[in-house]
Amino acid sequence: MAMMILGLCLWIGVHLFPTVAPQSRERMISRLGNGPYQGLFALLVFSGLLLIIFGWRNTLPTQIYTPILALRHPAMLLVVIAIILMVAASLPNRIKRYIRHPQLTGVLLWAIAHLLMNGDSRSVLVFLSLAIWSAVSMLMINRRDGTWIKPEPPRNWIWDIAVVVIGLILSVLIVRFHQYLSGVPLMT
Repeated sequence: MAMMILGLCLWIGVHLFPTVAPQSRERMISRLGNGPYQGLFALLVFSGLLLIIFGWRNTLPTQIYTPILALRHPAMLLVVIAIILMVAASLPNRIKRYIRHPQLTGVLLWAIAHLLMNGDSRSVLVFLSLAIWSAVSMLMINRRDGTWIKPEPPRNWIWDIAVVVIGLILSVLIVRFHQYLSGVPLMT
C-alpha cells in the first residue's frame, strides 16, 4: 500500500506543481530549458504511474463496500466516454467548445466509473485520489486562467469522427489488456 500511496503523491504532486507554483516552474524551465523540464516532468509522472501499478498489484485488497451490480454497464459506458474525452484533449475537435478540460474531465469520469464498479481498499484509494485530484486541478486551472475562451471548431468533422473512433479502439484495447495492467481481467 505504501508504494501505491507514494506513486499517487508523486503523480498528483508533479501534476499540481505547474498550477500551484507557476513561478517555480518558470525558474526550472529557465534553468533547465523547456525540453529537459518536460523530460523530467514525464519521467516523474511515469515513475508515479509505475509505483501506482506495482503498488496496486502488491497490495491485498479488503472490501469497503459492495458495488451495485446494476451500475456495472452504465459505469463501463462512462469509461468509454472518459477515454473519448481523453483523446479529445490531444486533437482539434468540437468537444473542446463544450468541455473546458476534456483530459481532466475524462480522468474524473474514469475514476467515478471505477468507484462504481469496485469497492475494495486499493480501488477506493487510487480512484478516489485521482477523482479528487482531477476536480481540484480543474478548479485551480479555472481560477488561474480566468475566463474560458472557447477554441474555434475545426473546419470539418473528420477530427470529431477521429476522436470517437480512436477512443473506441483504445477502449477495446483496454478491455482486452486490462488484466495485464491491473491484474483484473474484464473478459472471461
